[in-house]
Amino acid sequence: MIQTLRKLVTFDEFVAKYPDNTGKRYELHDGVIVEMPQPTGYHEQIIVFLVQKFLLEYSRISLPYGIPKTVLVKPLESESAYSPDVLILNLPNLVNEPLWKKESTVSQAESIPLVVEVVSSNWRDDYLKKAADYEAVGIPEYWIVDYAALGGRRFIGNPKQPTVSLYTLIDGEYQVSQFPGSDRIISLIFPELNLTAEQIFQAGAYPV
Repeated sequence: MIQTLRKLVTFDEFVAKYPDNTGKRYELHDGVIVEMPQPTGYHEQIIVFLVQKFLLEYSRISLPYGIPKTVLVKPLESESAYSPDVLILNLPNLVNEPLWKKESTVSQAESIPLVVEVVSSNWRDDYLKKAADYEAVGIPEYWIVDYAALGGRRFIGNPKQPTVSLYTLIDGEYQVSQFPGSDRIISLIFPELNLTAEQIFQAGAYPV
């Protein structure tokens, strides 16, 4: 269950205080500090799997991308700041990011080709709030990996099943394609990426 601290704060106040020294993760949602739930091991293995796949692909085609450990995405017109599970950066554009040098924060679509959220108990944020804000930023591609079929039926169908929802920005709006099984995921950012939803969901089967 997500815990929220209801006192409204500005983005500047948020980055001055969080993260704290407890090791917990926080995001800022319209001025509300939100403590993120501790992820499961399966959740983390999916992140590791996707990072490996993306890194191999952008290295193969010589794109100037990178995957940071901890970077915030801040929509310019709101007091929000998100820490995606996977964030791909377009490194050459970071010189144009006013908040990058001191606060490792990006706000420009040109800096963010792709973000991924792996769904946990706060699934409404992924499907509703973050989808709207990432669209407003202009992020070209947003993946929601719902490996446990936690999302509402209006998002992943009825009966619910594990699904990768891929939001692609077309004419300023997200268009959604869904991949529940063995069909190859169609990515505009990585059009030659050979990856299925099943492969992502099975990532947690590897021993650690």
